[in-house]
Amino acid sequence: MRTYVGDQEAATTAEFVELAFGFDDGPVGIDRELFVGPMWPETDEERAARLDVAREVLEDLREAAAAGDDVAGWDALYAEQLTQTVPLLRSAARAGRSSGTGEAA
Repeated sequence: MRTYVGDQEAATTAEFVELAFGFDDGPVGIDRELFVGPMWPETDEERAARLDVAREVLEDLREAAAAGDDVAGWDALYAEQLTQTVPLLRSAARAGRSSGTGEAA
């Protein structure tokens, strides 16, 4: 079975997500999932470990930027912004889970 987004074929799940949501790999040194989190649920231990690594990477980027590496500076800004986002699929799942509950329902 083939999967298409628009007129482009997606060979992998990651490629499908990239095409569907318009994501690319971002700056060369940045792993988006490290800063945003996976689209699937993660355990508290997995989340804590991921956030520890993300903090270390961000600190390394800031140090490199302070030493004059402009690319690292831009990567640090990008990573900081990623930490303030929620993946679309996770946010949609939360919205679906909470719909129909609460006082307004």
